Amino acid sequence: MPARLVWIAAALALACAAFLGLGLRGDPGFALSLRAPRLAALLLVGAAIGCATVMFQTIAGNRILTPSIMGFDALFGLLQTGLVFALGGFGVATMAPQLRFALEAGLLMGGALLLFGTLLGGRRVDLHRMILTGIVCGVLFRSLSGFVARMIDPNEYAIVQGSSFARFNAVPIELIAIAALLSLLALAVAWRLRHRLDVMALGRDHAVSLGVDHRRTLMLALATIAALVSVSTALVGPVTFFGLLVSALAHLAMRDHRHAVLMPAAALIAGLVLVAGQTVIERLLGWSLTLSVIVEFAGGLLFLVLILRRPAP
Repeated sequence: MPARLVWIAAALALACAAFLGLGLRGDPGFALSLRAPRLAALLLVGAAIGCATVMFQTIAGNRILTPSIMGFDALFGLLQTGLVFALGGFGVATMAPQLRFALEAGLLMGGALLLFGTLLGGRRVDLHRMILTGIVCGVLFRSLSGFVARMIDPNEYAIVQGSSFARFNAVPIELIAIAALLSLLALAVAWRLRHRLDVMALGRDHAVSLGVDHRRTLMLALATIAALVSVSTALVGPVTFFGLLVSALAHLAMRDHRHAVLMPAAALIAGLVLVAGQTVIERLLGWSLTLSVIVEFAGGLLFLVLILRRPAP
């Protein structure tokens, strides 16, 4: 195991200890029973988004793309607006969390498979067409969401607004077990693909010449990415630039193109950013800021930097 990966894991362990131990008052057991599930959710979401972004960038052949940039968050917003329009604010608010999670994750995964399969499933990947199609789909989803929102009662639209941002501090505890099961299964598939992804990073022609079934690996990787992003988004909400941020940090920290190193590094760095950031906001800043806003701001700046500089390899 690379030494840098060990140091990142040690930093994450310290951040987890601080998240669980700082500011404990009253009964420690009761406090830990509330904090431990939230910690598990932060680590789960970080691992899912980090690994999914690394895989997506590999099969897309570009380091400035993430599944969310390709319109995934807009699809989630359209789904939330459609649920409130169809069921009403009271119906959505009283829906069983497990049912709502299954509905959101299932529809998001189906939409993601359709979207990414259309963009990347052909014989040749046209990067410019892929970017334009993703932008157009995102604009279409946002336009439809805005159109439906105009027919919703303004009081009920507050539910849609509340679901439009990642909720790292309000994760439903009853959903963590099923989300963990689905994510761990998808992460296991991603780990089995690590060597084939190394070859896929060389390009389609080189991958085929080296004996990799390019189309089968591509579709399996897309299904895995769709599962990871769908589960994490249904659990906490959309995070557009978070994956880009942790993927860039993983490449910078490890300087290694092997996915056996990059994916664990991205997962650990994502967990470190979420856990350390949430600890600082809760224990030191007194909830004066929102972690999702800070993460999106930093990731958006990084995206602009990557766009304005020379194209990433």
